[in-house]
Amino acid sequence: MTTIAVTGASGFCGSHVAAAAAARGADVLCVGRRPGPAGRHIRWDAAREVPDLTGADLVVHCAAAVGDPVPGSAGEAVMRAVNVDGTARLLDAAAGRPVVWVSSASVYAPGPGRSRITEDHPVRGQLNAYGRTKAAGEALALAAGAVVLRPRAVYGPGDPHLVPRLLSRVRRGRLLLPGGSVLLSLTAVENLTDACLAAADWPPGAYNIADPTPYERDEALRTVLRAHGVRARIGHIPPGLARTAAGAAQTLARLRPHTEPLLTRYAVDQLANSVVLDVSRAQAQGWTARRTLDAYTAAGPAGRGTGGSSA
Repeated sequence: MTTIAVTGASGFCGSHVAAAAAARGADVLCVGRRPGPAGRHIRWDAAREVPDLTGADLVVHCAAAVGDPVPGSAGEAVMRAVNVDGTARLLDAAAGRPVVWVSSASVYAPGPGRSRITEDHPVRGQLNAYGRTKAAGEALALAAGAVVLRPRAVYGPGDPHLVPRLLSRVRRGRLLLPGGSVLLSLTAVENLTDACLAAADWPPGAYNIADPTPYERDEALRTVLRAHGVRARIGHIPPGLARTAAGAAQTLARLRPHTEPLLTRYAVDQLANSVVLDVSRAQAQGWTARRTLDAYTAAGPAGRGTGGSSA
């Protein structure tokens, strides 16, 4: 029986990977601060400790600190301790075992020109600490010969980030977005899970992971809002105005370093420009995205429950 160590198994992505691995007959080690949904718990504080991976045949690294903290804040320091220093400790502990490292499309250079992103797109100029620390962490993983997966905007049952943040931005029945509608890739957590469990057999390197086709931004958001019983009109503001407002919000947030700004330049960049991932490299390894946003919205409230944490 294969033994798979899943870091961050109590969080959103990690819990799906751990449960799916157990359902497929693997022995699962849930490595993190809290127990996962299956298998045996191995306690690990990614910000401080070297994990015990004794007995593991494969390591799937999902643990991460997420968010958009103010530059120079304690939150940014924690993010670096987990996403970069924690990766170094994990790779040392892996000691030659195959590692699948879950990164993010946030590592890609911002701005226009992302209507079809391959894995060769520049990795630089990230607009927030999350993107910068994920880029630094994945650089360590790639140098160590890991398989690195780059999903974008992961959603699905138990999502504690994407959809709750969207719902919180609705004000008086209206959701304001920067610029007109664009095409965006999203990644169902089930599609990412399938890739995590298949990727141990892939050649080392980076792989984009996303749903079969990109979504038209405004219609996708309307679909998600309706699925959660929220009726809201979508309004548009000029991207330049949105960037100015984001800059002001980030400046004000420096006065309250333990909170995140309501709007950031990263969020504007991610919503105002087309960001479409080319997944042909993963498809060439036999991976196929089987889940779509329609399946998520059709699942009903019980199948879309939100909650959990990231690591």
